[in-house]
Amino acid sequence: MLWPGTLIGAGAGFFIASIPGAMLGALLGQALDRRLHLQSWGQLREKLGGRPMLRNDELLFVLLGRLAKSDGRVTDGHIQQARQEMQALEMHESAQRRAIAAFNRGKSGDDALRGYLRRLGAQPHAAEGVLRACWRMVWADGRAGTRELALIKQWGKWLGWSSYQVQGLSADYEPQKRSLVNSAPTYQDALRLLGVSATTEPAQIKRAYRRLLSRHHPDKIAGSGATALQVREATDKTRELQSAYTLIRERRNFR
Repeated sequence: MLWPGTLIGAGAGFFIASIPGAMLGALLGQALDRRLHLQSWGQLREKLGGRPMLRNDELLFVLLGRLAKSDGRVTDGHIQQARQEMQALEMHESAQRRAIAAFNRGKSGDDALRGYLRRLGAQPHAAEGVLRACWRMVWADGRAGTRELALIKQWGKWLGWSSYQVQGLSADYEPQKRSLVNSAPTYQDALRLLGVSATTEPAQIKRAYRRLLSRHHPDKIAGSGATALQVREATDKTRELQSAYTLIRERRNFR
């Protein structure tokens, strides 16, 4: 993780007073990093430029705005999807205004998002919710552009997800595939959903299944203050995981 204030403080301190100065400068810079939540040079530039730091709900709509604009034109479908996200989050009027401003801010593509997403990666439920909202925006116009796919995979990487895991969420929203709940899953669908391969050992498959089941259990989601929509999605996801695990277990013949 990059701490810009710490590096600047250490460099300035070394220039003024050699090693003792570098140590003192690093301590002062670290305190500044923590106070301002600085984890990247981009965030430091935002602070110096007077741009406010993004809240989690604002971060989501900045991401959605960037996706909507990534292929050059924001469509009515993109705008409608952003409104649906606001409704799903049960945003009040002032929160909606912030979301709209963040969406427009995202269209400019000026924000450095790596530090925000790395910090968000420590919150698995929130990170997955962001990725799912991003996939809904990607498919809002019925197609996934090259630039959109590159962005969402890069953001997933910063959140700590593999490309395989990120891509696995797409099928829940892709018009031709939709959810496994609505159609019989194929073996490859099931492998993708659990984030495993055809050669993964049974013990690892079991661990992956249990980890995902624990993450998505609707009771756990509801206990974290999630919206009704998020609880419904968790319930559907749990059913998908159970169907996928059953299919893999039968195909691989293990208990």
